[in-house]
Amino acid sequence: MIKVIQFFSEVKSELSKVVWPTKQQTLRYTGVVILFSVLVSIVLASADYGLIKGLEKLIER
Repeated sequence: MIKVIQFFSEVKSELSKVVWPTKQQTLRYTGVVILFSVLVSIVLASADYGLIKGLEKLIER
């Protein structure tokens, strides 16, 4: 039981050292992640579409 109490005491101590991002930083980082996700999905969708069309042309021969 003492180890559990010590563990949570250390967790509380470590969390007090964390520098949390501001609301503005959080919004900016979230926007960057969403933008990057959209760009990657566009690239992957384009590659998928191109490969499908390429295979269709191969199969038609």
